[in-house]
Amino acid sequence: MKRMLRLMMLGLAVGVIGSGSAQTPPAAPPVEFRPGLGDLMTMLVQPRHIKLGLGGREKNWVYAAYELGELQESFDRVARLRPRYRDFAVAETMQALRKEPMAALADAIKNKDAAAFAKAYGTLTEACILCHQSAGREMVVIQVPQASPYPDQVFAPAKQ
Repeated sequence: MKRMLRLMMLGLAVGVIGSGSAQTPPAAPPVEFRPGLGDLMTMLVQPRHIKLGLGGREKNWVYAAYELGELQESFDRVARLRPRYRDFAVAETMQALRKEPMAALADAIKNKDAAAFAKAYGTLTEACILCHQSAGREMVVIQVPQASPYPDQVFAPAKQ
């Protein structure tokens, strides 16, 4: 009986000692994801600009209104996350350059006016180019989309 008790105690001691060496080291803290201005523009703004243009071209006014709101939110996120780029005032410049074209787009969408939409969209696109030039990124030239890079999405209004 004593022998059995000693074996149990030895087993318990080995288990306790062994479990201490099996601990995993603490995990390294996660690396903070801090995308640059170009990353944010490519991830957030450019797709919304494209989708807005495609929706307006198809006269899908409900969708165009949705994408105009999404584009505005994308601009706001970029301005909040990267208000400055080197010596360039990103937030202020984007706000100043997009204000009138975005308002004109909202009016064109509300009035379901394809010609006014095309004009306002072109003006917004030109504002993007001007912003890039002002930031010293004149090699980034935006244009009105000629084709959809989204083959899995229909931009025409849903048939009723």
